[in-house]
Amino acid sequence: MIRRAVVSDVPAFAKIINDCAEYGLMLHRSMAFLYEHVRDFFVSVAPDDPAKIQGVCGLSVVWANLAEVYSLAVAPEFRRQGLGRQLVESCVEEARLLGIRKLMALTYEKPFFESLGFSVVDRQQLPLKVWSECMRCPKNQACDEIAMIRVLPEIPEQFAPQAPPPALDAYIVPVVLRNSGKSPLSS
Repeated sequence: MIRRAVVSDVPAFAKIINDCAEYGLMLHRSMAFLYEHVRDFFVSVAPDDPAKIQGVCGLSVVWANLAEVYSLAVAPEFRRQGLGRQLVESCVEEARLLGIRKLMALTYEKPFFESLGFSVVDRQQLPLKVWSECMRCPKNQACDEIAMIRVLPEIPEQFAPQAPPPALDAYIVPVVLRNSGKSPLSS
């Protein structure tokens, strides 16, 4: 059974995600991140025990016309039962409800995502905002994930104005010099 995640699910699905991250299959997610983004996630639960989390998948809205399917992970004992497919399809349905036409995934599981209607795209086609999490990734200088997109043709194309570039003065960082009793200008 697939349902929306609730706060009490976070410790269980954090373990599933972070166990996969230990094998380099996805990014590690802190408990703080997962609690802050709990509304992004769907979980698969055992029909006889709704507290037993079997798998998890998140959907993050990137922009007016794009959302990311992320942190898809199924506990080892529940793999190969179709739960990953059901979790991704729950995210696809959520995107439909939100009116989002394109879904993206960064993955190592190309055949799996192709079976769900995703196609490989050049990662340069993805907006810069997608790469904001790459700074935290240990593979950011040698990323080997595959960028994939699924278009939902029944959703009309949205006009999605680009975010204006930030003003340069937004990046002014004050410098605080440690008070050593000396003037910072003296040698």
